[in-house]
Amino acid sequence: FGVWGFFAVWILKGLQFFYTWFPNYGVSILLLTFVIRMITFPLQYKSFKSMKKMQGIQPELAKIKEKYKDEPQKMQKETMDLFKKAGANPLSGCLPLLLQMPFFFAIYKVLYSSVELVGAPFYGWIHDLSIHDPFYILPVLMAVAMFAQQKMTPTTTMDPTQAKIMLFMPVIFAFIMKSLPAGLVLYILVSTVVG
Repeated sequence: FGVWGFFAVWILKGLQFFYTWFPNYGVSILLLTFVIRMITFPLQYKSFKSMKKMQGIQPELAKIKEKYKDEPQKMQKETMDLFKKAGANPLSGCLPLLLQMPFFFAIYKVLYSSVELVGAPFYGWIHDLSIHDPFYILPVLMAVAMFAQQKMTPTTTMDPTQAKIMLFMPVIFAFIMKSLPAGLVLYILVSTVVG
């Protein structure tokens, strides 16, 4: 499993554990996704609250930037004071993503390297979780779920250009995911829906 071996071994053991109760690796992926999301929920909740606070102070940040555009040190001090007063942390939105990255890479390695998943069917059209979705239904569902999640998540910026670019991110992710294993896309889809 390479660099992510520590996480990958535990993820594989988790998949095997759930497989003993529900003999379908697709169901095992679903259950493991719920477990991972529940473990990371406190950080995600904190991140969501911080993003909501950042959204609320955007007008004040814009005023500070306009008022002190020629005084960068004063602007930085006023910005930091505003963050402290509002209880917002601009970096806390990255923490849940960083925490989930090892799980994502480990699941990716498990789905590519585990003999157990080769030829393991899910339901319907998914006959092998270790290869891509033959009809690209999971990547499309994942893009729809990501788009819905974007609409529900507070934004920390009001830049219209950046907002338009973010609207295309689900499409880009769906395009990337179309050739990845169906089990990995299933994990991302369920993780997005649960999120």
